[in-house]
Amino acid sequence: MIRKLRFGGSVRPRTTKLGKLKTSFRLEDEFWTALKEIAFERGISINKLVTDINKRRRHANLSSVIRLYVLNHYRRLAEGKRKR
Repeated sequence: MIRKLRFGGSVRPRTTKLGKLKTSFRLEDEFWTALKEIAFERGISINKLVTDINKRRRHANLSSVIRLYVLNHYRRLAEGKRKR
């Protein structure tokens, strides 16, 4: 489901679990919504998706890694549509 983006959304702290540990990060509303949509499409929880993203990260900042993950997800979708 693609929603119309509202630019200028607030950056809010989010809390999730990485395995058994609670962690928090700050993320704009638009990225949080996109992350929830990706998790829904894959049939997994936000906690599972963030845990998977965290396992592959090489950067120190989880918020930045999540933003890049969401960006790359939608870039791959756009690339697939251009090839058709």
